[in-house]
Amino acid sequence: MRASRYALDVAERELLTVLRTPALQLLAAGFVLLVVGVPWLAETGSYLGLVLDLLVPVEVLVPVLAFAFGYRSLLGDEQSGELETLRTYPISSSGYVASVYLGRAVAVLGVVLLGFGAAGSLVALAGDPQLSVVASHAAADSPALYLRYVLSTALFALAALAIAVLVSAVARSSRGGLGLATVAVLALTGGIDAALIGSVRRVATATDGVPAALLALSPSSAYRRLVFESSVAPVGLAVPGGSTARLSAVALVVWLTVALAVASLLTWR
Repeated sequence: MRASRYALDVAERELLTVLRTPALQLLAAGFVLLVVGVPWLAETGSYLGLVLDLLVPVEVLVPVLAFAFGYRSLLGDEQSGELETLRTYPISSSGYVASVYLGRAVAVLGVVLLGFGAAGSLVALAGDPQLSVVASHAAADSPALYLRYVLSTALFALAALAIAVLVSAVARSSRGGLGLATVAVLALTGGIDAALIGSVRRVATATDGVPAALLALSPSSAYRRLVFESSVAPVGLAVPGGSTARLSAVALVVWLTVALAVASLLTWR
């Protein structure tokens, strides 16, 4: 019971820390403005169009947001000496990491949902759909497509935040943490994809199923495929081949779980 209370106290502290940090406030506002600005400038009039307009920029913006919120989460406690104090409390390493993650995750999801909620409201107020494929499939476009996209993005954000927490556990200094975070963001937004695609091309005898399984190992590819199958394919549009939506969702959950588990092992070192 005491351990649960301390865990909730840590989660609340992390959430308040994020809310009181001016730099993170500005970043959150910038994220919301960018997400809203894309459909505003493109005059998007359909939910499917909104998904297609946001997919590429959001795939980059979400990891940046998650790492900005999480790359100093554990490192800050270690540098300030608070980690030594927390070790005297009846809370385990995994409980501490999960609590830190929970507090930061509430903040990240709040920003993501705020941005997507505002963008979706623009479509709701736009009137008639302005995308040709929607005009030929009148019943295809619906808020459900957009909701699936929002849920897929939320899962992607949670996985990216877990990796950011792992980076924070690995880093030994602020400069090192920033460097690791930069490398991790670049890897998430294209580096892992490029490496996996290159490895597949070098395997001349690879079957059609091998690239699908390999690409699911990349958080960005898994997220992209999840969006294609859940929000784009239902309207009848052709989507790139790759892993299934179920495999993609599992891959993101595995990234989240493994990252937090490794961070828990490293935190009490």
